[in-house]
Formats: sequence, C-alpha cells, structure tokens
Amino acid sequence: MSRMSDGALEKGTGFRMKRRKPLHADVGVVGVGHHVYWDQFPGLKETLIEKKQVFMDKVSTHKVTIHDFGFIDNSQSTYEALDAMKRTPLDLLFVDMLTYATSATWAPIIRTLDIPIVLVALQPLQAMDYENGEIRIQLENDDICSLPEFAGVAVQMGKSVPPMIIGTLYDDPVADEEIAEWCSIAKVLHDLKRARFGLMGHVLEAMYDMHVNPALLTRTLGCHVVMTEPDDVMVHFRKVTEEEVKEKSEEILQFFDTPDPVSDPVTTRLTDEHLYTAAKVAVALERFVDEKQLDGLAYYYEGEEGTDVRTLVTNFIVGNSLLCAQGFPMCGEFDLKTCLGMMIMDRLDIGGSFAEFHPVDFNNNTVLVGHDGPHHINIADGKPVLRSLTKYHGKPGDGASVEFKLKTGPITMLSVSTNHQGMLKFIVAEGESIDAPIPPTGNTNTHGSFGPDIRQFLRRWMAAGPTHHYALGVGHYAATLQKIAQVLGIDFEWVV
Repeated sequence: MSRMSDGALEKGTGFRMKRRKPLHADVGVVGVGHHVYWDQFPGLKETLIEKKQVFMDKVSTHKVTIHDFGFIDNSQSTYEALDAMKRTPLDLLFVDMLTYATSATWAPIIRTLDIPIVLVALQPLQAMDYENGEIRIQLENDDICSLPEFAGVAVQMGKSVPPMIIGTLYDDPVADEEIAEWCSIAKVLHDLKRARFGLMGHVLEAMYDMHVNPALLTRTLGCHVVMTEPDDVMVHFRKVTEEEVKEKSEEILQFFDTPDPVSDPVTTRLTDEHLYTAAKVAVALERFVDEKQLDGLAYYYEGEEGTDVRTLVTNFIVGNSLLCAQGFPMCGEFDLKTCLGMMIMDRLDIGGSFAEFHPVDFNNNTVLVGHDGPHHINIADGKPVLRSLTKYHGKPGDGASVEFKLKTGPITMLSVSTNHQGMLKFIVAEGESIDAPIPPTGNTNTHGSFGPDIRQFLRRWMAAGPTHHYALGVGHYAATLQKIAQVLGIDFEWVV
C-alpha cells in the first residue's frame, strides 16, 4: 500500500499541497473479559487492562480521536458502557478481546450500535510455553476464544458477523496494517456521513449514466447535496483583486511547469491571459467553497458565448486541481457519483483523480486512463504541466488545462455506479501504472496495465455496468474499498 503522509514532499512527485481540513475520525475502544476470573486469578484483570493500553497506543499512531469505554466483564457493565457509546459520535468501534468473555457483554452492543464494529484478538505470545503452561497464561492469550460465540450471537441479533483482526499484540505487521486500514476506513466514514457535496449546473447533454438522485446519497451515506449556481461563484469572481490574482498566479506557477507545445495544434504554451483567468477563477472558487461550506463539487455549465459566465465556468480546471490536491474532490460533467468516489480515495490518502478510458495501446497491452479537467496533482509523476488549449474538445470555451501522468506502480480504479434496483454500486479494479509516453494534449493520462489481455479486462469492466468515469488512485486498495462498501451496505464488484 502507498498512503501519502499529510503535507509530505515525495521524491519525484512534485510538491504536496496541504489539506484544507485534516483527516479525522472518532474511534471507540472497549475491552471485554469474564468477571468470574478476577477472584480466581488475582492481578489478571490488571494485566488485561495493560494489554488494552498497548492496543490503544497502536491505534493512537493513526491520528484518530480515541474514546475509551473501559473494560466490560458482565451484562451490567455493558449497558453502562453502551449508554456512553450512544452519546458519542463514533465512526468505528474496536472491541478488544482481552480474554474469554461471555456474549452477554456483546449482544447489547451489536444489537444497538449502527456503526462498524471490529473484533480485535491480539494475544501477547506467539505461542504458549507448553511444557511450563499455566491456566493464567492461557487466559492472558485467550483472545480468540470468544470470537465464534460473538459471531454466532451477532447473527442471532440480526446483524452481519463483524470483521476480525487476529494476530499477536507485538511484532505483527499484518495485524498492524489491519489496524491502520480500519482507522483509514473510519476517516472515510467520518467525512462521508457529514459531507456537503455541491451540485452545479446540469448533466452534459445526453450522458444518461451521470444522472443520480441526490436523495440516494443521503439515504446511503448520510451526506447532504447542496444545490448551487454559477452565479454563486460569479459573485466572488467580480470581487477578486489584481493583487490576489498575482499571488494565485505565483502559486500556480510554483506547482506547474509550462512547456512549449509539442504536436497538438490545439495546444500552445500557457498564455498570460489564460494564467490570469485561471488564477482569478481559482480565488473565486476557494471563496465560494468556504461560503457554502462545501466538501466537494460536481458541476457542468456552459453559459452564453462571450459572457463572463462562459469565461468563469470554462476555466475551473486549474482551481479544481489545486482544490483536489487539498482534499476537496471536484469533477466536471456533473458527475456526482464520481465525486463521491474521489472523496473516498482522497480520505484513504491515495489520491483520487477524475478519469475515464482513452485509446488502447495494443502494442503494450495497456489502455490510457485519464481525462481533461480536474485532477489530484499530488499523485502526479513529476511536476504536472499546464498548457493553453484553443478549444476544449466536446465542450465550449478555451483556457489553461492540466496534463500529467500518474506515478508508476500499483493503481486502483473505483467507479460508483448503480445496480438494477437503482441503488449505488462500487465497481473496482486494480492495475499498474506503466512508465510509457503520453500524448501532449493538455489532458492527464497514464498507461494502465490490467492483466495479460487488455481486451478481456475491458470486456469484464464494461460487463459490470460502470459509469464511463471513475476515481483513480495509487496503490492497491480493492480489499479496503470492499470493506467500505460492506459497512455502507453498497453492492460491490471486483473486476479481475
């Protein structure tokens, strides 16, 4: 996996932009045991509580807020802890299986809480010293003993069997990675259920796959979709000062190269006029986002030819890309579903660019994956490029456009589509970004390799019923996205 540290500067990837908001999650931890043991084995309870503290120390390294609900060992203590849990806005709960515990400590929790719960069974020893074994030492390492009981009772309570982390408390990189993964998932869930996605304009003519009922996102995730207008940005556009344009222009030139055109007659070297407009729009976008308290935006609008509105809405691209790199997913063509996918990838700290399929390279058994418009420049291979385009293909207007290829190495694609019942569906595939030339067209592109036969992969991807866009991130994260889909109750298809 290749999560990106906040604000880091990675060799070969250009500058990293600081997030507008830090990643956050509220994670609960409760330990479970069996009260009968305490009189039988004096000091055992204290030893188990020390085990729990070691686990919480592991969780704390992942920059989440930990809510400690103590140690429960009978039904009475469970209900007391449960009252505190219900008062706390948790994104995820770890149940630390410190030794055997009866399901009386578990049933009320799994029955009542409607959040992801992960059972953690991390024993201190790799194995017992059998020749010198004692019941007490067994109890200190009996972390998995209750897992079957807890699983069966979850089903009796009408719930799914919860995910489990099984391993050792010390020197277990597999378990440590699973803890990190669930903390990342908690950060995704924290933002999804509180997100305010802006929706501006209309679907690009005839793109039926872009349509989605905003209420479906509220039903599935708990987020809110804010209806916005181009005029909401225009109010700020008119107020941008020359000094602010100058400062933003300098910032843009810090993050982007501006090479001479190569082969495409539609492209030119970035013009002063296009840089000026891109900078002015970027300032206005930031103010608009702050005013509306948005966490993401999907848009498409054309405006009347020759008007300030046309100039504004056709020059979002550079400002979009800066915002994407700061953790604010923004995508064109009114694609609210892909905006959601981009947020999920961003909160996993793996990027999340707006992408679609471009021509196949049958010589290399790859397919170009990319798009015009907004991109997550933090995952670029080297410094991204700005080119002036004299026309946007298939859309009105002209202006500065972003071009780069992704870092080489593992990549993941997430298409947020709908199933036959009209509910959200995740379609995911993993591949590799190959170091190969891309066309100098002012669009992002990278060569995606997806197995031994690109034709067969593309057929399988289309058969899953995706939208034509998807979010593109670095690293292999299909398994993590599958967990997110499961806890959200979303259909999931992994295309291999």
